[in-house]
Amino acid sequence: MAASTGSKGLSRRRVLQAAPAAMAAPYIISSGVLAAPGKPGANDRIGVGYVGAGRRAGGLYRLPSGAQMVAVADVDIARARKAAARGKAQAYQDYRKMLERKDLDAVVVSTPDHWHALPSIHACQAEKDVYCEKPMTLTIREGRLMAQAVRKYKRVFQTGSQQRSMKANRLGCELIRNGRLGKLKMIHAANYGSPWNCALPAQDAPETLDWDMWCGPTKPRAYHRDIYIPRANPGWISFRAYSGGEMTGWGAHGLDQVQWALGMDESGPVEVWTEGPKFNPPTYTKPAGRGAGTKACEKPTVFFKYADGTVMKLGGGPGGGAVFEGENGKITIDRGRAKGSPASLVSDPLKDPKVKLTVSTNHMQNWIDCIRSRKRCVADVEIGHRSATVCHLGNIARWLGRKLRWDPAKEQFVGDDEANTYLDRPRRKPYALPETV
Repeated sequence: MAASTGSKGLSRRRVLQAAPAAMAAPYIISSGVLAAPGKPGANDRIGVGYVGAGRRAGGLYRLPSGAQMVAVADVDIARARKAAARGKAQAYQDYRKMLERKDLDAVVVSTPDHWHALPSIHACQAEKDVYCEKPMTLTIREGRLMAQAVRKYKRVFQTGSQQRSMKANRLGCELIRNGRLGKLKMIHAANYGSPWNCALPAQDAPETLDWDMWCGPTKPRAYHRDIYIPRANPGWISFRAYSGGEMTGWGAHGLDQVQWALGMDESGPVEVWTEGPKFNPPTYTKPAGRGAGTKACEKPTVFFKYADGTVMKLGGGPGGGAVFEGENGKITIDRGRAKGSPASLVSDPLKDPKVKLTVSTNHMQNWIDCIRSRKRCVADVEIGHRSATVCHLGNIARWLGRKLRWDPAKEQFVGDDEANTYLDRPRRKPYALPETV
């Protein structure tokens, strides 16, 4: 994500030595000109750029008809070039230079979690539409700023919560929303682990990798392959500096389904607490598997309560969804599957449903279609933000170890100044979030 050698305009060195505001907006606020500035017409080709060319991006290169890869940016310029060669696109090391392109209409943000917010905000300011991988954020404040940017600049935003485009998941949530279970008694979600600490020793970074920029807003530390690779021994997904652990990794799937089924796409729980032994995350000083960290970070047990009294417990549920227990039985939703107990809870069709959920069967196609129509996606920015917030609340509850009251309208903890310090994280210059978008 650093500027290629010899590029025109501002150099990476000049930008990174500038005031912090340099990271609050791209170099030039521009837009691809198709049917209208920043609004492709029905028959126009949509030029797509990728911010991040790692493991997850590989699953997103196949674009729907009418969309084309035109650029790829990655902190490892060799990886960017390899990915760009797939579509005869141009490679960049600094995504901000990529945002200057006039033929770029939209971006896919597939970076590590600690790099989701700034590229998404900058893309909105440059009048580019955004597909951002889940979990959408590293902190709650990031999500609100991202949502504000999407609305202010009238952008189309899709969160990579692909279960929102799975027919069985939609059916299960629609059944619950229409009262098929009667009064809900309890929700059982998976026991997602929180992140742990990193003290891996230094290694030599690849020459093509700008490791300092990979660290970005986090406190710089020496390169190690088992930090850089997402799921290695153990990989950045497990470390608190860069991720919320499996609480946000898989929780962004499962807890998103809970939000959907409860009709909480613009809200969330009002209480969160823990029961059990004190949270005691390990510190990894050498490469090792995730087993020990996962086991340690699944305790204590986390509970959530919604305003209508519905309680969710992390434990006893599937990884990609939850078990919804009501007075009429149970419905299990998980990764393209909805199962009833008794089976008729799912197999019997709904008659005159009061709630009809948005239909999508292809997540990327939904994004491209919405870019053309300017409608909101099935996993709009507010949805991604609210679902990620539930995950963050679970982590904060473990870190603090006490019952917390949450105001989903104000997005603050009630009467708890210490808890509110966890709404965001310190960031080093020049990677600070803007005060406003």
